[in-house]
Amino acid sequence: MILKTEGLTKIFDTGFGKTVAAVEDLDLQVAAGEIFGFVGPNGAGKTTTIKMLMGLIFPTRGRAFIFDEPIPSQRAKARLGYLPENPSYQDFLTGAEAMHFFATLSGVPRPEQPRRIDELLGLVGLSDAADRQLRKYSKGMQQRLGIAQALVSQPALVVLDEPMSGLDPIGRREIRDLILELKKRGTTVFFSTHILPDVETLCDRVGIIIQGRLRDVGRLGELLSARVTSVELTASLPAGRREPLGRGRVIAEDGDRVTAIFDDAGAADAAVAAVLAAGGRLVALTPHRETLEDFFLRRLGEGGGAGEATRASG
Repeated sequence: MILKTEGLTKIFDTGFGKTVAAVEDLDLQVAAGEIFGFVGPNGAGKTTTIKMLMGLIFPTRGRAFIFDEPIPSQRAKARLGYLPENPSYQDFLTGAEAMHFFATLSGVPRPEQPRRIDELLGLVGLSDAADRQLRKYSKGMQQRLGIAQALVSQPALVVLDEPMSGLDPIGRREIRDLILELKKRGTTVFFSTHILPDVETLCDRVGIIIQGRLRDVGRLGELLSARVTSVELTASLPAGRREPLGRGRVIAEDGDRVTAIFDDAGAADAAVAAVLAAGGRLVALTPHRETLEDFFLRRLGEGGGAGEATRASG
């Protein structure tokens, strides 16, 4: 395991003798070479966890290891890259100047810096903007520059805190492509997010954190139920005939073509038979299984998600 936590806990003092547990008893493992998605609503404890892993704040109790080194460890930090949720820059610098600054901080030998910086700016699609001041970068460009700086020391592990936050669809796609490219290069990626489609697209495994507690960990195929949750039926029916659809909820109509949703497969099968008996024609029958969003909302409800906004951090 490239990353491991044991009972990691962070309790904040909110004043007047009150405390709030931002993260409680977190036991987590991330294997080398995988993309691991750390998923939770705003305020669930994602950023607090990452700050502990990076050694930016200290846990109240518990331990964390990266490359078998206890955190905080200078040897471990030398082998990882980090993109905070809201990166900030000296915006009078150009992209290339900022990368030279980051490379120097990361201990990259000066003779090697130009080649590595050119390579990284090309990887994140900023070669043409290398001489542009950062104040003129869009949000997506700043995120891509943040990933470039996270890679400047050629880390084996990259930790990205909400890398898609605030991006438009094009920016999100660019960041997704970058993360997949990192995996191809053998880099382990740990990223937090509350944007579920990105998790389904990218992740080998996922951990779901709600109210500071890790609720589930595993591959999506292991977590999601294989049962059919609903069935979508599209049929061509004689004019005015809707009774063959039985208990189906009509969601679209276009001439004689009707689409309905059924809550169980048995009701959909009965509707198919009724449509054919009425002289209609079956156009499509699509079973729907549990999605990550369905699973997440179900677990959020079980975890009392209404209180998330009152949490202290991350």
